[in-house]
Amino acid sequence: MIAESYDVVVVGAGPAGSYTAKTAAEHGLDVLLIERNAEIGVPVKCAEGVSREIERYVELDPRWICTEVKGISTYGPDGTAVTLSVEGSDIAGYVLERRLFDNYLAQQAARAGAEVQVKTQAYDLVQENGYAKGVYVRTPEANERRILADVVVGADGVESRVGRWAGIDTRLPLSDVCTCAEFLMSDITVDEHYLETYFGREIAPKGYLWIFPKGKRCANVGLGIGGDVSGEGHRARDYLRSFVKHRFPDGKVLAEIYGVVPLSGPVYETVANGVVLVGDAARHVQPITGGGILQAVQGGRIAGDVIAKAVKEQNVSKKRLREYEKRWKREFGRVLEVGLKAKNIVLNLNEQELTKFFQPLGGEIKLKEYSERAFLKTLIMKNPRILVSLVKTIF
Repeated sequence: MIAESYDVVVVGAGPAGSYTAKTAAEHGLDVLLIERNAEIGVPVKCAEGVSREIERYVELDPRWICTEVKGISTYGPDGTAVTLSVEGSDIAGYVLERRLFDNYLAQQAARAGAEVQVKTQAYDLVQENGYAKGVYVRTPEANERRILADVVVGADGVESRVGRWAGIDTRLPLSDVCTCAEFLMSDITVDEHYLETYFGREIAPKGYLWIFPKGKRCANVGLGIGGDVSGEGHRARDYLRSFVKHRFPDGKVLAEIYGVVPLSGPVYETVANGVVLVGDAARHVQPITGGGILQAVQGGRIAGDVIAKAVKEQNVSKKRLREYEKRWKREFGRVLEVGLKAKNIVLNLNEQELTKFFQPLGGEIKLKEYSERAFLKTLIMKNPRILVSLVKTIF
């Protein structure tokens, strides 16, 4: 079996994996970034929206920006609408072309010095004396290789196996999973600068529906429902087809996308001896929205920095790598915690309770900034009785 050696091997070339690889390489480490698919960014399993906060970490490139978002209109079960936008600014965020965005981040990692390999599937950890020492991989040519590394980064998504191999409990109950269906649609009428979301048990039980424009007369139209309410005839695709039939009867479906999103909050441990989990593998996903692009990049930056220090110190123990956990919790852990509490309240309301929840929000709301924190604080201020349990967490 062929053996290779690196300082770091990153399993998965999504935003979290690529940003981790980029950061570690910028610190002078010998980095290998592997992706099981033939093309990075494919298949897309994402609504592709991100807040303007992404500008703090990634230089914008018009090639992968489909739409500049000015705000979001959210609808309750009875049609009550609330429109959120930003004071003094006409841009709240972006809808991306994820295939190009993911490719861009992988290119940035390569330019920083990381080696990138596609069609490379990790199937187990190399382990020695309680430490991960690399990964075993397969390629389409059926070649099996042993890749040695001081640190293995699990960036392999919600179905991550790296964490399980390292002994981290990554199991999820159905109640903490959102099953999703999305259509890329054309020939539809939408406001190309405003996102739309819809809540209601008839539309998306224990979830919500989204319309994210990708230009004139084109949008990602999708929804997620609670994994514990999905069943024959009542799956995510069934609810989506019903909505599309009535809202966009003449629209054309260009692509269908199916997947799952973790809504549990982060895994209990995101590090082990010689192992770090990032992105969806660490469940760095906002539970109330299901979005995770921003946290993927934030976490990847922190992970790459901590790994570089640990490798140079020749100490990649779980204890040393806990600096990563401390830092991501400090940077975005609280907003995930608040989002989880909000999710547990909002997505479990019945139709009548959900209608009452939206009524105080009706109208237009101007935020000082469009961020997850600002959005959640607005919910609390408008619904103090329903969301009183969140106050101590967010303030």
